[in-house]
Amino acid sequence: MKGTLYITQELDHLGIVAGICEKISLIEEIDRFVGPSGRTVSVGEAIQVMVLNALGFVGRPLYLFPEFMKNKPIEKLIRKGLTADDFNEHSLGRALDIIFKKGVTEVFSLLASKSLKVFNIELGGQQLDSTSFLFHGEYNKPSTDPEAISITHGYSKDHRPDLKQVVTSLICNYKSKIPTYLEIHSGNDVDKKTFPKTIEAYVKQLESDVTHYFIADSALYSEENIQKLSGISWITRVPATIAEVKKLYHTFNKDDMKEMEEDGYSFLELGSLYGSVKQRWFLIFSEKAYKREIATLEKKIEKERKSLEQSVQSIARKEFKDYEELMCQKNALEKKGRYHKVSLEITENNHYSNPGRPRKGEKASYKGFRLTGQLAKNEEAINKAKSSKGKFILATNELNNSIFNSNNILSNYKGQGVSVESGFRFLKDPMFFAHSLFLKKPERIMALIMIMVLSLLIYALAEHWLRDELEKQNKTLPNQLGKATQKPTMRRIFQIFQGIDYLIIQNGAVIETKITNLEPIHYQILEFFGPIIQKYYFDDT
Repeated sequence: MKGTLYITQELDHLGIVAGICEKISLIEEIDRFVGPSGRTVSVGEAIQVMVLNALGFVGRPLYLFPEFMKNKPIEKLIRKGLTADDFNEHSLGRALDIIFKKGVTEVFSLLASKSLKVFNIELGGQQLDSTSFLFHGEYNKPSTDPEAISITHGYSKDHRPDLKQVVTSLICNYKSKIPTYLEIHSGNDVDKKTFPKTIEAYVKQLESDVTHYFIADSALYSEENIQKLSGISWITRVPATIAEVKKLYHTFNKDDMKEMEEDGYSFLELGSLYGSVKQRWFLIFSEKAYKREIATLEKKIEKERKSLEQSVQSIARKEFKDYEELMCQKNALEKKGRYHKVSLEITENNHYSNPGRPRKGEKASYKGFRLTGQLAKNEEAINKAKSSKGKFILATNELNNSIFNSNNILSNYKGQGVSVESGFRFLKDPMFFAHSLFLKKPERIMALIMIMVLSLLIYALAEHWLRDELEKQNKTLPNQLGKATQKPTMRRIFQIFQGIDYLIIQNGAVIETKITNLEPIHYQILEFFGPIIQKYYFDDT
């Protein structure tokens, strides 16, 4: 057709993302909460575009957002009348500023709460953990806003103490991977102090009739913390540094324990009044952990042996004139071994002024001293170290065995690997835009981290919805290897939707639009999601 213009825009998997946002009324909820913006782009619309960018897995910084959006069907994904240029650094930065002023925790909690209701997800076990986001640069100028965090040095879980950081605490619903609450802390805040405050703040904003309990790592467990949380049910790992724990490790072995339902685990239930809080301790032995930790121990023992042998050989080549110096080094070396015993003997060497054989009755001009030594394994120390391997203690203040027994307390604790920890892996994936945290203002960084966690929420909701439908309908989808699964990852689904375009056929005015490159697998997946997502992939005309 003469004069006809064909415009192709990339839709890909963004229709799924936009559909989830629409299902939880993301734009409407944010705009209602923050109020009118008086700008072309509302705050809710700016936030949704940032979520689309985040889940586009392109890693573009804020000032490149128009570049990301210019070949996307904005009118279909957001609303008619908007263009890519509307989503510039100024409109997005202003949205971040407003989100900070309204409260990043409050905004996220609003959307998380709405999501749980829309998807009918029941609260039960809530898993709490923290991670850090690292920053290159000085960040020496602190914010004047008392609500802003400090980008500073602190304990680095990423083993980069040279870099400044921000700490993010995240609560996820057990096993579903749905994030339900977040708090953002200064880089030098520590879990032991923030965890109980985070739990208390989260509980206050919950409906009173909601049943919940919390699962966290050993950072939560201290006398002060468990006393503060006496009215809240919790499961946590007891730190191995506590003297009572060390004693139990060495007192009981696998033969004293009962086998658990999960293969390779045994347990012994004990009562405890640690911190004056009545609780139940579960001493657990893991066969896999034992083998892994024993192998590590053997490497340490061998490494120590080689190091001590070198030290003994080195000191044997040295002659001491000062006896006190000799004794000092002798004592230090004999105490150096943890898994070995070093035995050193002193020999004396007389030195004479005249060369050759000393004359009868000639006195030595001075004495020299040497150390010779032997090395032997410290079997008692090695056996003691082995006795603690493969063991850990889980504690709960829930005294009712019908609620938490040895099996479900272990599954609850191990569930962290599929919820909050997997959420952190998602946020730190190089394909995500965590590395785009280049903003200098702490306020905007806090808002941007909230959007990253909000993106995790949207991703997790989509995955939960699809898996739930597959299970209900007893159907499957092919995974990366072509094998049938009822638990596909959304990353795989997003990959499948790559290459789907939105075609605009224009001749002065838009006369027709088409969705191109849809295959049977796409229709199959869209059938599970329903109309709210299907409409993004069906032709407008």
